[in-house]
Amino acid sequence: MAIVETKQIRKVFADHTAVDGVDLATREGEFLVLLGPSGCGKTTLLRMIAGLEKQTSGDVVIGGQVVNELPPRARKIAMVFQSYALYPHLSVAKNIAFPLKAQGAPREKIEPAVQKAAGMFGIERLLHRKPRQLSGGERQRVALARAMVREPDVFLLDEPLSNLDAKLRTAARDELQHFQRRLGTTTIYVTHDQVEAMGLGHRIAVMN
Repeated sequence: MAIVETKQIRKVFADHTAVDGVDLATREGEFLVLLGPSGCGKTTLLRMIAGLEKQTSGDVVIGGQVVNELPPRARKIAMVFQSYALYPHLSVAKNIAFPLKAQGAPREKIEPAVQKAAGMFGIERLLHRKPRQLSGGERQRVALARAMVREPDVFLLDEPLSNLDAKLRTAARDELQHFQRRLGTTTIYVTHDQVEAMGLGHRIAVMN
């Protein structure tokens, strides 16, 4: 668990300012929802926290440390995208294992870590399947398991439920809230949906 802060963080692209001087601070272990309309800079802010986008100015602070110069892998952050970004040619087990292999984890540690992450989200029976053989809800669980396999201090979620139908979205929302409470990982969740924001977050930060 870690506290995440942004201090006067700003991102300017060639023709417009996407994020303009945002100050944000989570509490340790909380579920903070970032709410705002499409195009207001929510995803850009999340990507700057993750280190996937370089800010124009300002600081990103994680666990009391300024991480502006740290690469994404060194920030102990996991991010789940709207599309889930699963590798279609890999099995569920290999998708979950991918972040550990990428950071050079020894083989004997990968298998137990994959089993543990799969167990967290109840997808052990899916480990040998390919993403195309899964439902939308199952793909979401795989993406969450892959994010959690490295045991990150911070969990960033970019509208991960938006591709699900209304009924499945409600169930997935409840599930996500349950997992977050059980794991206690500091979580920042981006959405444009007010109902979703009020149903999920300990607190809501609004961007316009």
